[in-house]
Amino acid sequence: MTFAARLRARERVLGYWCALDAPVATERIARLGYDYVCLDGQHGYLGYSGLLSGLQAIDAAGGSVGLVRVEANDITPIGRALDAGAVGVIVPLIETPADAAAAVASVRYPPVGRRSFASNRSGLRPAEANERNVVIAMIETPTALSEVDAICATPGLDGVYVGPSDLSLAVGGAYPMDPAVSEKFESAVARIRDAAKQAGIAAGIHTPEGATAARRLAEGYTFATIASDLNHLEQAARNHLESARG
Repeated sequence: MTFAARLRARERVLGYWCALDAPVATERIARLGYDYVCLDGQHGYLGYSGLLSGLQAIDAAGGSVGLVRVEANDITPIGRALDAGAVGVIVPLIETPADAAAAVASVRYPPVGRRSFASNRSGLRPAEANERNVVIAMIETPTALSEVDAICATPGLDGVYVGPSDLSLAVGGAYPMDPAVSEKFESAVARIRDAAKQAGIAAGIHTPEGATAARRLAEGYTFATIASDLNHLEQAARNHLESARG
């Protein structure tokens, strides 16, 4: 079964987040057994050549598939990420059903979309690509939260994705993951999860570590991404330093 089929069937899948332009490290991570590895083209430190190299590294590892969080809801970065070999895109700052429909159209070839055809790494024909490429909308603003039911009902949308830091700000946090808004945040997380379930699409969320990912899956989310290479590198270096200093 393809990754797209599993995602659309709301199977549980787990992924990892890469912000660094480090293909060798990305390949090592992709060997570990994650269902997908997502390269961050919005807030990460990868240009287009980095995305291409990172996706090649994921494919070389075997097992995992490559996703890209694109820089914007625009047909050019979406198309370039897919041409580079991504099996799907996570699109930031989706606020309305019209935004979601535009993202879907940018992923799909005609007659159902408006993606431009070119020879690319995937080697898929348009009809095959339309079936195998996924599009996931990020829900991370007050407007998106108010429109989440309609966004989830957008034809062709495969899933929604929670960025916790921005969602916590969207519900009134003074800073990302502000404890003062934890109840409102959890209510929003549940609302997004339930809207996706009602629409029959995948519900994903970013998590800081494996235990939180497991909890979110147990709560009804169908996919979860764990941390990031940059955060784990910093954490490991800090822990070793503290251990060495005693």
